[in-house]
Amino acid sequence: MKKKTSFSTKGQRADIGDLTIYRMLANRYTDAVGPFVFLDHIVPKMHPSTMNSGTGAHPHRGIATLSYIMEGEDEHFDSAGNYAKVYSGGIQWMKAGNGIIHDETLNIDSQTGSNRTHAFQFWINLPAKNKAEKPEYLAVQSNEVPQKKLPNNAGRIKVIVGNFEDLNSKIPNYSEQFLYHIQLEPGKNFTISIDQRIEVAAFLPTKDATLNDEEFQAGEFVEFDRNAGEIVFDNKLPEAADILLFGGEPYTEPIVAEGPFVMNSRVEIAEAYRDFYAGKYGNIKYEKSESNY
Repeated sequence: MKKKTSFSTKGQRADIGDLTIYRMLANRYTDAVGPFVFLDHIVPKMHPSTMNSGTGAHPHRGIATLSYIMEGEDEHFDSAGNYAKVYSGGIQWMKAGNGIIHDETLNIDSQTGSNRTHAFQFWINLPAKNKAEKPEYLAVQSNEVPQKKLPNNAGRIKVIVGNFEDLNSKIPNYSEQFLYHIQLEPGKNFTISIDQRIEVAAFLPTKDATLNDEEFQAGEFVEFDRNAGEIVFDNKLPEAADILLFGGEPYTEPIVAEGPFVMNSRVEIAEAYRDFYAGKYGNIKYEKSESNY
């Protein structure tokens, strides 16, 4: 049985510097899909050799941030001393835990010379017991992202988070969760089965696609019901299409989000701000971080 669509929507504009951004999650219909509580789509864009694309140093607590760079170069600094650059196809993952400050800058890819950028940032909510843990960080380059061909030469699937068949992402799991990048060839289709109660959404970043016989436009965020069933992706276009599919088990603890913090109560939000202003998240030492790379 095919899963039914719960809703579809397009994001709100939320530009930063030279980057054109659409905020897809949270939206007017839902605050979360499984553990995912935030999704910004940095849309494909051509840039000159210099860009103003940094978020600036800012704190997080209670979540893991995940940046998936389809095109471009992402540079990461944080107050725990972590530093790395990932390039087109790579991933930056950071568990904020009990508090960290980070700074990310998206730029053109110095390895390929391409002047296009295209990326996504997700926030993954942590279970209450993990919100108090120390921060962690992981950089995953494109060649480290598990992927495989789809049946019948339909395309490829990349496992950004979670697992699919024999593929397992390096990104830690604190609950059942998954994030797939499906690349579907022209005239091809692919079917995936979703278990009962699992929350799941699809996002079409650049091309139209047909999901369970219903046509959706590029830029649409589509959430499905929680009944067990299949999602059939059809690409009726003369060119390949990209689809992000993500979700997981429902987050059953209270969710209280404010600014860069996602906690389980208003008291914890107040504590997060108090600890930040008290300097407990540390400071980014940019020169030291670069020297350790």
